[in-house]
Amino acid sequence: MAAIRQDGRIKGVLAPVLTPFDRTLAPDPKRFVAFCRVLVGLDIGLAPFGTTSEGPSLSAPERLALMDALAEAGIAMDRVLPGTGTCALSDTVELCRHAADLGCAGVLVLPPFYFKTVTEDGVYRAYAEVIERVGSDRLKLYLYHFPRQSQVPITASLVARLRKAYPASIAGLKDSSGDLANMEAMIRSFPGLDVFSGSESLMLAVLRAGGAGCISANANVNGAAMVELYRRWREPEAAGLQEALTAFRVATQDFPLIAALKALVARASGDQSWRMTRPPLVDLSPDAEDGLVKRLEKAGFPI
Repeated sequence: MAAIRQDGRIKGVLAPVLTPFDRTLAPDPKRFVAFCRVLVGLDIGLAPFGTTSEGPSLSAPERLALMDALAEAGIAMDRVLPGTGTCALSDTVELCRHAADLGCAGVLVLPPFYFKTVTEDGVYRAYAEVIERVGSDRLKLYLYHFPRQSQVPITASLVARLRKAYPASIAGLKDSSGDLANMEAMIRSFPGLDVFSGSESLMLAVLRAGGAGCISANANVNGAAMVELYRRWREPEAAGLQEALTAFRVATQDFPLIAALKALVARASGDQSWRMTRPPLVDLSPDAEDGLVKRLEKAGFPI
C-alpha cells in the first residue's frame, strides 16, 4: 500500500471511499465499515470524505460518526486519511482535531471553496488557523489541490509559506489537477513533502519522480490493479500495468464518476442500495449503466 514508512507517514494507493446511504439518505456506518474492510484487505489505504465520497455533502457530525465507526470496528487508523476540509473553519478544526485524536495517518484538507478569487494570503490564513487551533503535534495535514472543482488552487508559494511556518504539520499534497508538470515541480521543490497523484493514469510517472502514491476514485473498484503497479513500479512490467490502469480510467471517464462507481459496486456486491447518491447528485440510469458495462468490456474489463 499503503505501507507506513519508518517516519510514520502513509504512502501507496488510497481510495476516497464511496459512502453508502440508507433509504433516508443517511450514511450507513455498518456498510461503510464493511466496504472499508474489503479495501484494507487489498492493501488499499482509506481516504474517506473526499470528492468521490460525496464528502462536501456530508455534515461534520456525519463525518465524525463514520470516523468513530471505523475506530470502533478495529480498523487501523494509521491507514486512514480522512477529508476534513469544509467551508466553515470551526467544522474543519473539529474534524481535524478528532482525526488526530483517533490516530489517523493525517487529514486531507481542501481549502475553503465557496468564496472564489480569494488571495493567497486568505488561503494561507485558512490553513494556519486550522493548524493553530488544533494545536496538536499529531496533526499531519495534506493539502488538497483540486482547482477545477474548488477553484481555489494550492500554489507552490503557498506550500513554501506553510512549510516554513509549520514544518511539522504540513506532510503532503494530493494533486487532482491532472498536471503532471505541477506534481513533478512540487516533488522537486519540497523534499519530504509526500505528493500523491489524484489520477491513476499518472501514477507511474509520479512514482518515478519521487511521489508517494495515488489517491484515486477508481481505487474503489480497480484498486487491486493499482496496488500491483505500486508494488512493481520499478520493474520492466510497470509500463504495461500503467497502460491497463489508464485504459480502465478512459473507459469510465465519460460517465458521472460517483454514480458510475456506485453502480459498479452494486453489481459486484449484489447490494442494490449502493446505487444511491445524495442530492444534488443523481443515481446512474439503467441505460448509462449498460453503456458503462459495454465500454469496460470492450476495453478488456468484463463486469
